[in-house]
Amino acid sequence: MKGILRFAQNDKQSAQNDSGETFFNKLLAPRYAEGGGRGDSMRLVSHNSAAFLVFPETPEYPRLTREILDEIEALLERIRREPVFQGVVIAANSISWPTGAEIAEVSRFSGVGAREFAERGQSLFGKIACFPLPIVAAVRGFCLGGGFDLALSCLARVASLDASFGCPGVAVGLITGWGGTWRLPRLIGKSQALEIMLTAERVPATQALTSGLVDEVVPGRELWDAAVRWVEELSARRSGSLAH
Repeated sequence: MKGILRFAQNDKQSAQNDSGETFFNKLLAPRYAEGGGRGDSMRLVSHNSAAFLVFPETPEYPRLTREILDEIEALLERIRREPVFQGVVIAANSISWPTGAEIAEVSRFSGVGAREFAERGQSLFGKIACFPLPIVAAVRGFCLGGGFDLALSCLARVASLDASFGCPGVAVGLITGWGGTWRLPRLIGKSQALEIMLTAERVPATQALTSGLVDEVVPGRELWDAAVRWVEELSARRSGSLAH
């Protein structure tokens, strides 16, 4: 499946609200079941064979606040304890993937607080990278800064045609601290990684596919189904390797 690009004429990105709410919602995350969670909370739904962690529909682009990081970790722990899914998809909301940390929150941190927040993200993203089930990122819109680090910690990345990736913080002297600086070179090589990390330029989805940064690019309305295919493929690979 590596390097698949499927174009669609006049693709109109749908606000893909594939409401696969089933009994899994109540089983795994009753707090986030339909009507049971806050509008600014992560949402967990089942879609075919995968558990989807969906970023909240907020007025602005999603941000990786301390609370959101805690919610992601708690939901992953619920999924880990209940062996009912082949894998996990961390999915953008109807507009975008997270564009980094919440600036207002980060600006209030002291030196110690900033370090603790950095370590919090590093710990969570390390758990995502080593999760016993495959975790796939379903990216639409902007995937920037700490959000880019999150996508890189996933086993595979599927992007919509409107997605773009980058590290804009370098333009103001900032660099992400959640593992992207070493995961990116391992994924696409040092030369391409340095160009992305040091220029603050955004990489469009088609270029990201060519470089190996993402594994598949699809029209927005097909994003969830493509992510599920990757979950199933990666799960089958793992099962085959364990069998041998």
